[in-house]
Amino acid sequence: VASLIILHLSGATKKGTEKQTTSETQKSVQCGTWTKHAEGGIFTSPNYPSKYPPDRECIYIIEAAPRQCIELYFDEKYSIEPSWECKFDHIEVRDGPFGFSPIIGRFCGQQNPPVIKSSGRFLWIKFFADGELESMGFSARYNFTPE
Repeated sequence: VASLIILHLSGATKKGTEKQTTSETQKSVQCGTWTKHAEGGIFTSPNYPSKYPPDRECIYIIEAAPRQCIELYFDEKYSIEPSWECKFDHIEVRDGPFGFSPIIGRFCGQQNPPVIKSSGRFLWIKFFADGELESMGFSARYNFTPE
């Protein structure tokens, strides 16, 4: 399972195979993480609190210890390009470790999402930005609770 998800992270597979400029490689590596810090943590959209760059997709996977769940909180300083049904820039949160895990919600606009709780030990979060209208983005923190 771990190797499948890590390969999906944008920088993980291209690093040694193609010559890219240093800044491109760094951007890819910084955009999305797999985190399982026992005490919880924080992650943000690229460049937060400055505007996030266009044409970006970042996958964040949070892993808790066995028999623990995840609580995810978004900072009040939150702004993602608003659109009908969040079809353009958005954050998508899924209850599990995969992009096909059950969807919890898709979020955009100026109002930060509610507190999100996983049913198990994984959350899959995708931040997507299209080619137009960038905003501040988001900062999210997470912690773990007993199942």
